[in-house]
Amino acid sequence: MSASASSQRLPLLIYVLAAGVFLMGTTEFVVAGILPEIARDLDIAVAHAGLTITVFAIGMIVGTPTMAILTLKLPRRVTLSLALVVFAIGHVVGALSDDLTAILIARFITALATGAFWAVAAVVAAKAAGAARASKALGIVLGGGMLANVVGVPLGSFAGQAIGWRGPFWALAGIAAVAAVVIFQQMPAENGSGPVPSVRAEIRSLADGRVWLVFAGAAVVCGSSLAVYAFIAPLLTDVSGLDPSAVPLVLLGYGVGAFAGSNLGGTLGSRRPYGVLFLSAAMTFLVLAAMFLFSHSAAAAVVLVALLGLFGMSTNPVLIGMAVRFADRAPTLASALATASFNLGTAVGSWIAGFTLATSLGANGPVLVGAVIATLYFVPLSILLVTERRAPSTRAARPGGRRRTPGASSV
Repeated sequence: MSASASSQRLPLLIYVLAAGVFLMGTTEFVVAGILPEIARDLDIAVAHAGLTITVFAIGMIVGTPTMAILTLKLPRRVTLSLALVVFAIGHVVGALSDDLTAILIARFITALATGAFWAVAAVVAAKAAGAARASKALGIVLGGGMLANVVGVPLGSFAGQAIGWRGPFWALAGIAAVAAVVIFQQMPAENGSGPVPSVRAEIRSLADGRVWLVFAGAAVVCGSSLAVYAFIAPLLTDVSGLDPSAVPLVLLGYGVGAFAGSNLGGTLGSRRPYGVLFLSAAMTFLVLAAMFLFSHSAAAAVVLVALLGLFGMSTNPVLIGMAVRFADRAPTLASALATASFNLGTAVGSWIAGFTLATSLGANGPVLVGAVIATLYFVPLSILLVTERRAPSTRAARPGGRRRTPGASSV
């Protein structure tokens, strides 16, 4: 193998981190597929069992930046490994519990660990890959979460239905414990030559207005696509006329599209970040508009759901890469808040979309909500592009700032 090819190869650590994110993505969504089993086993209503999803989302929104600050002084490999250990413990507690309150507490703690892992993993991946390949590395790491929708969630749901909902919890706990050891071994210890982590520096890094524009974009992009995804089942059955048994296969198409979009977005975003962002924003809006108009056709709905995954998720690695770059001297909190922004957008978008189900729009209501939210994406994106173009010299001269990679284009 040539030296050039070898230099282009990403570190093995990137793929190990992707495996950890795969676990995190699986636990976040697998519960949706086994809610009836949880409700039946605990003798509670399905709506009450659904609190396991709500609590996890709250834990991600609140816990991700909080844990990023609380673990700031820890070596990053310790933080990642410790997060996986806590993740494993949370699942063991959940699997052993017969009380909903105890399970909800375990889910909240698991979400805190998940948030800590996501935030630090993004920073570690970007740093390990280098500035020129940061978006590609983040695409692979975040692709682990997308792959969870393709493999982890369907397998977990199937296992939960076959052997009981506690089975997937035990499996996730065991795999996380092994992953904690592997990550601790694979990730080199920090040499202590870099800047000392500082909470003040992390907060000061948020003074860059571009970081907040990235957060806004992150919230909008997930708010648009996942507002639709949250209520995709009634759309497919009530409007498109599909049999309920076909819904998992359509969601599999969404997962494949999301996995491909995350990796393509990360790879292309390394060279033309704004090109990826604007194209994905435009295509997401067009896909949602087409879905609103043609969702009565089963064939069109199946294709459009897959395209929604492809374009709706392609911006995530680019946005997180930008957050890390703009807060270069203290990126952990910025990465954490970007992750929290994704979850905030999902929570708000799906909450608004839920109200439309009771209107005359019915199951098509969330699609309209998603399309309207998608149009808002161009506001922070356009301001961000103008800001970048107006002050290139300021960015280059900024202490600790990154100069643009030779040959790379910003659009």
